[in-house]
Amino acid sequence: MFDAREKVALFIDGANLYSTAKAIGFDIDYKRLLKEFQGQAYLLRAYYYTALIEDQEYSSIRPLIDWLDYNGYKVITKPVKEFVDSSGRRKVKGNMDIELAVDAMQLVDHVDHIVLFSGDGDFRSLVEALQRKGRKVSVVSTLKTQPPMIADDLRRQADHFIDLATLANKIGRDPSERPVRQAPVESIDEDDDY
Repeated sequence: MFDAREKVALFIDGANLYSTAKAIGFDIDYKRLLKEFQGQAYLLRAYYYTALIEDQEYSSIRPLIDWLDYNGYKVITKPVKEFVDSSGRRKVKGNMDIELAVDAMQLVDHVDHIVLFSGDGDFRSLVEALQRKGRKVSVVSTLKTQPPMIADDLRRQADHFIDLATLANKIGRDPSERPVRQAPVESIDEDDDY
């Protein structure tokens, strides 16, 4: 699936990857994730996209964002939007799809292979556009959950599908290292379509 001569870029939909890993029962070790793909090909860039609640004094995802920023990832964040739905419930929305798509299209002329960590069906047309530019696109998500975390049309569009469950022993955090933590904002994203 990978050629050692390829220039590869990773595009990680943080909310989607977090939900997928949790659904199949493991935590991601982001240092191991980078090493895994550096061992496959020439890793040009690794992007991580997430929304943050800006007015909170402490965000449970902030330590991860800071660590990623200092350890080889290009982190792209934006503040979440708060609104009240028709039934009066407070909702939080933080979708990073447009930012990810724009960055992928800007980088397409500099890479051979793009790896998208998301199962969101909204990315199908992005994958198709990248392929029209002659790039190989792999999508990482899972079919191991009910329902699957990946949209069927996204999986069919991709050149390669990598089930996250098959990477668990390579990029998973050792359970003894697992900290006790609250669910980050990422688990709140209401706008994912599977």
